[in-house]
Amino acid sequence: MRTKILIFLLAAAALIALPLFAEQFGAGWVRILATSLLYVLLALGLNIVVGYAGLLDLGYVAFYAVGAYLYALLSSPQLTENFEWIARMFPNGLHTPVWLIVPLAALLAASFGVLLGTPVLKLRGDYLAIVTLGFGEIIRIFLNNLEYPLNITNGPRGLDRIDGMHLFGFDFGKTLHWDGIKIPSVTLYYYLFLLLVVFSVLICYRLERSRIGRAWMAIREDEIAAKAMGINTRNMKLLAFGMGATFGGVSGSMFAAFQGFVSPESFSLMESVMIVAMIVLGGLGNIPGVILGAVMLSALPEVLRYAAGPLQEMTGGRLDASILRQLLVALAMIGIMLLRPRGLWPKPEHGKGAPASTR
Repeated sequence: MRTKILIFLLAAAALIALPLFAEQFGAGWVRILATSLLYVLLALGLNIVVGYAGLLDLGYVAFYAVGAYLYALLSSPQLTENFEWIARMFPNGLHTPVWLIVPLAALLAASFGVLLGTPVLKLRGDYLAIVTLGFGEIIRIFLNNLEYPLNITNGPRGLDRIDGMHLFGFDFGKTLHWDGIKIPSVTLYYYLFLLLVVFSVLICYRLERSRIGRAWMAIREDEIAAKAMGINTRNMKLLAFGMGATFGGVSGSMFAAFQGFVSPESFSLMESVMIVAMIVLGGLGNIPGVILGAVMLSALPEVLRYAAGPLQEMTGGRLDASILRQLLVALAMIGIMLLRPRGLWPKPEHGKGAPASTR
């Protein structure tokens, strides 16, 4: 226990000091760290659906989009500029408190999760993946076209002028000046996302060891056997979809506040595929593995951005830097999956202990 406490304290100190160290190399590195934490939140949510319940969901980015657009609509001039009755009710603009928006985003995303789960309860494997993929694309296209006859989402132009996060008396959109110390806005967001990740890890840890978590894993291993043992597979699946979507809704609201701008392009199919790849790369169902996979797969493309430039110069500019960066990421993933097919940090197989010694 003392060793675990010591490791925990060292990890906490490292995570707190990490952005202060990264600032020495530029604010862009701190932004990469903050974005990685957002993807950790998304990966933890999808791990509930895919890793625990065994339901392959390729439309998870839809819940991310729902949370982001809800925050953007309630924290930007979009509604007051396009609807006179809202402008009359809120003459100073819609500046909805964060304490109201984030729970609403979680609730709305959970509702969409249950809405998605209801018609696909009897689907499995590839068929489930295709239906959820279609759901994610429907949400993206819906946001892209919800401009006529009423301009709600501003179509492909997206929503800007979004209010930053205001919590605990701090304005996360501005640099904090405290006792002669300057903490940039991006660093404040990093610490906020870090708190959310810690809280989400605790929730996932408790869920995994609860009756609900064991029921999800029983459904994942053998749904027919789980049903025969008295588990209500219908309710458990809906709960998995709703619980996982909640994480997506909260992450989306954080993304909108962090970026200050949202558009349908940020919620494409590739985002869903990337999040699924994170949990598969790290290790399905294992919280430390999911975190590792999310950090690696979200930060690696940005880190390789600095390596792609010199490689492009070596080829005389004949290779595009963005394409080369994607190639390097793909090669890295292929290598890892060949060496570690169960993920970088897989979950120990249930019921298998250390091999007994032979005489």
